[in-house]
Amino acid sequence: MNPLDPFPDHEPDAAAPHEGRPVAPRVLGVAELLLAASDALQARLGAVSVCGEVSGFTRAASGHCYFTLKDADGANAVLRCAMFRRAALLLDFAPRDGQHVEVRGRVLIYEPRGELQCVVEALLPRGAGSMYELFLRQKARLQAAGLFDAARKRAIERFPRAIGVISSTAGAALHDVLTTLARRAPHVQVLVYPSAVQGPEAAGQLVRALQQAGQRAEVDTLIVCRGGGSIEDLWSFNDEAVVRAIASSALPVVCGVGHETDVTLADLAADLRAPTPTAAAELAAPLRDELLQGLDGAARRAARALRQRLDRAAQQLDWLSARLTQKVGTLQPQHHRLERLAQRARFAWAQRLATATQTLAHQGARWQRARDAGGQGRAARLDALADRLALLDPQRVLSRGYALIETSGGHVVVSPSQLRTGQRLRVSLSRGAADVVPASVQERLPEREED
Repeated sequence: MNPLDPFPDHEPDAAAPHEGRPVAPRVLGVAELLLAASDALQARLGAVSVCGEVSGFTRAASGHCYFTLKDADGANAVLRCAMFRRAALLLDFAPRDGQHVEVRGRVLIYEPRGELQCVVEALLPRGAGSMYELFLRQKARLQAAGLFDAARKRAIERFPRAIGVISSTAGAALHDVLTTLARRAPHVQVLVYPSAVQGPEAAGQLVRALQQAGQRAEVDTLIVCRGGGSIEDLWSFNDEAVVRAIASSALPVVCGVGHETDVTLADLAADLRAPTPTAAAELAAPLRDELLQGLDGAARRAARALRQRLDRAAQQLDWLSARLTQKVGTLQPQHHRLERLAQRARFAWAQRLATATQTLAHQGARWQRARDAGGQGRAARLDALADRLALLDPQRVLSRGYALIETSGGHVVVSPSQLRTGQRLRVSLSRGAADVVPASVQERLPEREED
């Protein structure tokens, strides 16, 4: 037996004498055990060829490729695979999640994690895997329904007042988004709508979160995000209900799911696709420093334009002032002439005013004399008319012994024909009146005119 072999072909003979005691098994360190197991696997299996479905394919900056190989029939068995840069350079196709491939390489134990790993020397495509085929079929159906049309996509709010984030509160993606938003736009309010992003309950929770955000209308833009993973980990974002909820969302949606190489149907239905959650935050919110720089630039341009405009106005004012000075010089003779004309006009008006004053005084004197003369004549005439009126006063006639006879109706009696026997009459005298009734009425015959 090789004392260094950790896997002896047979148990040591317990009855073999060794100073009267059995030989104790050798105690190995963890690294020794893993190395021995790896050597045993390579010695037992050698180069292997394994077929399966690619999941979680990534290419590091060093050029090395890492992915998981699983059975296409949905079994839970998985195999970690690493393909170093030398072998990756020989690939004549781009591996993707869900693709059915044949792996050729060596199986060993990866000591830092103590897990089985296949170091891939060659990778050959064998067709699409079952999940990838389902992805393509669902993509074709939803694309035919118009959910991915560019015409229906909306522009993201350029200056949002609030941003909503739909993601798992336990994931690193939410932390990356919140950190990015706090750094880029600390003035923007962020509301989180928690939802599972992996597992059987994820699709329903994502749909409810989208509907809740649309009903509340608290934000201007929605970010739907989660970190990277295998095609199985991201499958919730390929669910038809989630895709339709994103397409019918009342709010613009930025979708940042997985890494740059990960593409889900939710990415295609969103108004804007971001390669990562961090990139989604950068696309949803403008950088405050850039906005402030833009405002400063606009303020400087406005101040410069104002200064230029004021300078041009000042120059134009100086030019007009110079022209005005020149015009004033040319108008000096006219100014002197106008002064002379004004003096002549004042003198002429003074003369005309004096003449008019004299004429008015003369006319006033004449009018006064005429008024006085006319007044005396009218006074004499008025006195004559008063005397005539006094002579016609009935009272003066009555004072000479005459009487005024009136009927009861107020008619003056001037003829005996107006009288009747027994008629009541009123006789007005100089100093009173009396009511009389004639006993008889005699009418005097008119005298005969002489031949």
